[in-house]
Amino acid sequence: MTTIKIMSAGAVKEMVVSLGAEFETATGIKLDLNFGTVGSMRARVEKGETADVMCLSQSAIATLDKAGLVLPGSITDLADTVTGVVIRAGAVQPDISTVEAFKAALLAAPSVAYVDPQAGGSSGIMFAALIERLGIADAINKKAVLGKNGHDVATLVADGRADIGTTFISEILPVKGTQVVGLLPGELHNANTYTAALHAGTAAAEAARAFVAALTDKATRARWTAAGLEPAF
Repeated sequence: MTTIKIMSAGAVKEMVVSLGAEFETATGIKLDLNFGTVGSMRARVEKGETADVMCLSQSAIATLDKAGLVLPGSITDLADTVTGVVIRAGAVQPDISTVEAFKAALLAAPSVAYVDPQAGGSSGIMFAALIERLGIADAINKKAVLGKNGHDVATLVADGRADIGTTFISEILPVKGTQVVGLLPGELHNANTYTAALHAGTAAAEAARAFVAALTDKATRARWTAAGLEPAF
């Protein structure tokens, strides 16, 4: 039985898992699924780890491509994901309609969850830069509850260990007990493109291409949208 190794960021995990299970059933090809932050996955590949398919941010794939670690002609955009604000289901919904309102909501919250930038998560790196830009980094970091990834951030909020959080909506939706307040307002709006590519060292290119084709089948577009992602195909 053919097995292909997939290295994927958490932002598209929901679709990689669900479509991957269907792919295995339809083809008999087994998937070795590996998930982590974009930064950690990119670093593992740069250090010599191989995978047949990599599903990472567009910028990470571009970096790996420049380093000669991507099979030429194999890059395929999957979907855009947007950063949203999460609270516990049933909690009072804060006003995040404007940049100033969002800033005030963060300052008013007893605790704020986001992805630890040191873990290499795209949303955490972005949020750390955002609060610096808003001039509230010191105040927020004094009460920050850091998650190792977006799913962890949503779980921290759902469990009541943080009052408000921010991460990709696609990582919030699968977590029960959460409520998406909305997108980051105004000029803070943040979207990130996730892309699939075959590793230059893949020994199972045919099977790997078939998996990417399954991910980007137009018949799955509505499912990507329902998972909080805007398909690029």
